Amino acid sequence: MIVSINWLKQYVKIDRPIEELATIIGARLVEIEEIIDLGKKYQGIVVAKIVSVDKHPNADKLHICKIDDGGKTKGVKRDSDGLVQVVCGAPNVRKGLLVAWLPPKSTVPASFDDDEPFILGARELRGVVSNGMLASAKELAIGDSHEGILEVDVNAKPGDDFALAYELNDYLLDIENKSLTHRPDCFGIIGLAREIAAITNQQFKTPNWLLETKTTIKRNPSASAPLKVNIKNTELSSRYQAVVLNSDSEKTISPILVQSWLARTGIKPISPIVDVTNYLMALTGQPLHAFDYDKFTSLNSGKAEIVVRAGKKGEKLKLLDTREIILTPQDIVIASGDTPVALAGAMGGLSTAIDGSTKNILLESASFNLYNLRSTQMRHGIFTDAITRFTKGQSPEQTAPVLSQAVDMLYNLVDAEVTSPVVEQYPGKQKPVVVETKTSIINQILGADYTNSLITSTLKHAEFDVTGSGDQLKITTPYWRADIHIAEDIAEEIGRINGYDEITTGLPVRPFVATSPTDLEELKQNIRSILVRSGANDILSYSFVHGDLLQSVGQKTSDSFAITNAISPKLQYYRQTLTPSLLELVHPNIKAGYGEFSLFEINKTHNKVHSKDSDGLPDELEMTALVYANKKSSKSSAFYNVRSQLDFLATQLGLVFEYSTIDKKPNYPVTAPFDYSRSAYITEKNSGVFIGIIGEYRQTVIKNLKLPNTVAGCELGTEDILKAVNLTKGTSYRSISKYPGTSQDITLQVTQQTSFAQVWNVLFDDALKDVELEWSLRPIGVYQPDDAKTKNMTFRIQLTDHDKTITREQANEVITLVTSTAAKKLDARIV
Repeated sequence: MIVSINWLKQYVKIDRPIEELATIIGARLVEIEEIIDLGKKYQGIVVAKIVSVDKHPNADKLHICKIDDGGKTKGVKRDSDGLVQVVCGAPNVRKGLLVAWLPPKSTVPASFDDDEPFILGARELRGVVSNGMLASAKELAIGDSHEGILEVDVNAKPGDDFALAYELNDYLLDIENKSLTHRPDCFGIIGLAREIAAITNQQFKTPNWLLETKTTIKRNPSASAPLKVNIKNTELSSRYQAVVLNSDSEKTISPILVQSWLARTGIKPISPIVDVTNYLMALTGQPLHAFDYDKFTSLNSGKAEIVVRAGKKGEKLKLLDTREIILTPQDIVIASGDTPVALAGAMGGLSTAIDGSTKNILLESASFNLYNLRSTQMRHGIFTDAITRFTKGQSPEQTAPVLSQAVDMLYNLVDAEVTSPVVEQYPGKQKPVVVETKTSIINQILGADYTNSLITSTLKHAEFDVTGSGDQLKITTPYWRADIHIAEDIAEEIGRINGYDEITTGLPVRPFVATSPTDLEELKQNIRSILVRSGANDILSYSFVHGDLLQSVGQKTSDSFAITNAISPKLQYYRQTLTPSLLELVHPNIKAGYGEFSLFEINKTHNKVHSKDSDGLPDELEMTALVYANKKSSKSSAFYNVRSQLDFLATQLGLVFEYSTIDKKPNYPVTAPFDYSRSAYITEKNSGVFIGIIGEYRQTVIKNLKLPNTVAGCELGTEDILKAVNLTKGTSYRSISKYPGTSQDITLQVTQQTSFAQVWNVLFDDALKDVELEWSLRPIGVYQPDDAKTKNMTFRIQLTDHDKTITREQANEVITLVTSTAAKKLDARIV
């Protein structure tokens, strides 16, 4: 954002050197990226009067002009009357005209920043010497008009410095405005002037017209143009005002000074009507929009009905830049009856554009939902000056004074008369925010020792209303400060305006005691450590996801909380579970050359299925999810690889996980990605606490996310694991035996109908339960040939004795016990 110092000086006293001013603004308000010396562009340019105009003897479109510069320019050839000869081809050149003369050795301002600036000289044009040139607005970098020379329209005389006449001896500040996102008032000259007054210890006074928040159109309607407004959804617009004006003026350009203010701040002058709306936007931060009233009504059978509504899916609108966009229900549109004519807050439509034939003007001043506009901005790639300001949250209170000021300016510039009453809907009116606090609290927050009088004067300089006695402060915020709500906001204002660097530094007087981690935090760190030791890779992904990802895993977007001001179109929703985020990373890792790996994440999730907490906010669900993928082998059992890691986790936490089949298809966000026929619920055996789900994924999920066939995972409730740990009060710690142990793999052949869970429970609960040695049981794999009536299940039994080296007899005794129990209970045989 470019800001003119001379424009600021109209509202605040600035007597510091520009570098010092930029430093204090950078320290107390916003970063200054660059200081631009505008005056350098206009050095040597003077105001001159055309004394005579004669036709060029060798060119039909050229004229030989004699100009009077008051004799101010040195080193230029003059005639006996002291006049200078300049050749000019402009159609509007005439005797008596005051113009901008660029003498020899001066630089054309429009080329000043080019790699090779255009420096003028005295040279022949068709045999006649021209000393420099008479410049157009475009050549002067003031406007875009190149059809004629600029006609000086201010009180000036020949020889006056052109830059002084139009206040172009100026400095421009290039502001990094991203840090002003919460300060819509600072996107206007008046708001910035107010801030500069405050940080330089001056009392600021907002112009009276901007304080009048009720519409005050001073001129009575000369006719009765019908007009009405209807805000269909009050969440889309908090205030909408409009008025109709009539102008028969043939003026096609604005005053040069108005064009100059616009041009130097980066806004292109277009026409008096459009320039007024842009001028007031740059001045106050409040965008306006002008429609051609006759074009507007022609789209609705002659009726002047303004409708503010959401866009309809598939609806089309052609914008001023000639682009045709497809609207969505997230867009806000201005419609003439049923016909959309503008993308509210962003850009007008081509069908109602102001042009040279416009006689009746429909002028809009409104406030729109900033979150919808941010979405519109990203979706359609529109970054106009208007939407940049609207997305900061302009106060609806200022729509009225800015509309009134626009009417006055249009009357003065193009004799525009009001021909309708001001129509308005104001569903979003709010009371001023009042913050009650104490001087002692402000000082405690800042670590400062400010007096009550200093705090009061600081706030009053920025036009806060401050009352109270003693230590008490009652602060009423002005309508343009929507960012102030609590005492901490007030403290920030005091510290910022007076300068944080002015606060005396010192050690804190209160003791700092480290906060002990909660049981949940310790458990999460423990789980993270255990899973890493099991061979899994810890990842951290965004809590926000695209709706397409949710749908890819079978989750409904309606079960997710939508982000109204998403930082990216790809981050539209809160994720319901962690699994989709993990699955999304599988294919990229395989493409990167990793054939076999496990990923896990411990984080929070949110979904509507689990409702909201007592404060009406989404519940935060603490979850742990893991995914195992293997591109190398299609024979590997993904399910049992995941189970192996889960069993390791359970053992380390002193828990025992029990797995049970899922009889019917569940309908929860956490179960959506899983193939329930190849999945199992997880319960902690000793406490009975439900932990989560483990399983392979549905084929549609595998296809949608380009997963390998060998892939499985689990999702667990982290707080459920904590509950199980607390209920069992178990510990997995036991000193390592100094004697070597032994392991034995056994393969049991069982009928096709026998489930893995049945076999596991027999081995775990019946065969090994009373074995006195330290033991562990781990599944290795399941093999089932096509069309076979049996299947083979392989387990590994680890045995350790803490008193002596385990003997072959001890090991054989345990293996015999396991096989005999399996044979008896399951009719299994050893393979």
